[in-house]
This record gives sequence, structure tokens and C-alpha cells, in this order.
Amino acid sequence: MLLVVGQIGKPHGIRGEVSVVVRTDEPEERFTAGSVFITEVPRDRRVSAGPAAVPASGARFEVPRQLVLESIRWHQGRGIAVFEGIHDRNVAEALKGVFLQVDSADVAPPDDPEEFHDHQLIGLRVESADGTEHGTVQRIEHAPASDLIVLAKKGGGTALIPFVTAIVPTVDLRAGRIVVDLPEGLLDL
Repeated sequence: MLLVVGQIGKPHGIRGEVSVVVRTDEPEERFTAGSVFITEVPRDRRVSAGPAAVPASGARFEVPRQLVLESIRWHQGRGIAVFEGIHDRNVAEALKGVFLQVDSADVAPPDDPEEFHDHQLIGLRVESADGTEHGTVQRIEHAPASDLIVLAKKGGGTALIPFVTAIVPTVDLRAGRIVVDLPEGLLDL
């Protein structure tokens, strides 16, 4: 499974540097010189009448399947990155919006037994302590107050469950389930 760890933003300067919006809790581990990222062009750019940008040479630019990080520096909470072979502002502009991904098999599990990667939780059954099944984890939303489980409800639709110990007392990866203690009416919102 591929995990998005960043997204390329605007070009920075004229030499191919780009800003990178980090989407990982461990940027210092993921974004080091030599790191290889699998790219994904955003859906809204996959169908196009022409190239996203034309480099100074006039040749059509295709987003490479992989990008190798040459260097990165941090500025105001964002990375300013240089990727191998990207040394022109026009080419850097063509990368805007591209997702940077890594294979989940290359990501070490967390040291803390109470911490989980999003991909470990997706697809787990969500049930009450009495065994009542509510649905499965569709994804995890990272909100400012707390993380939220996006539940694909058994009867259809979705619901948001705060991922806090009082409501989610047990995560059992081996059994493929999350046990919840839901307040009355939470799934009806």
C-alpha cells in the first residue's frame, strides 16, 4: 500500500526548488537526501489538453514515476526541496500538486503500542464491547482537536468517531477490530 507523506507546492526561486507540504509525523526520517518517492499526479490533472508546463527547452514534460530527493531545508514549517533532475522553475511548476508516496512495507511500526499508522487501521471492524458491529474504518481524519475515525457504517453512510481513549478503549490489530464505547446518538449525527 502506498502512503502519501507529502505534496509538492509552488516553485521556490528559479533553480527548480519546490515547497513541500509534509503529511507525515516523522519528516526528519522521510525527507533525507537520497529518499525515493513514488509520485502520483492529482486526479484533476490526469486528464489534460496539454502539458502542465513546458520547460525552457520547449520539450513536453512528463511527471516522473519516482523522484529522488537531493536536498531539503526547512522554512516556516515547510520543506524547500530539490529533486534530482529538476533544476528549472518551469519544470518545478509542472510538479505542483504532485503527491509524494512511500510503500507502507518500508515504514517501521511505531515503538509505542498505543500509536498506529493510518494504514494499519483502514479496513478494521468497529464494534461495541458487546459485539455489535457498526462498520469498518474508511480512513482517519487528522483534525486540530483530535484524530477522527471515518466509519463506513454497516447500514450505509459514514460517521465520525473521535479517536480518544474514552471512546476508543481498544485497538486490536491482530483480531482486525476496534472496540468503541459510543455516546448515545453519536452514529446518528
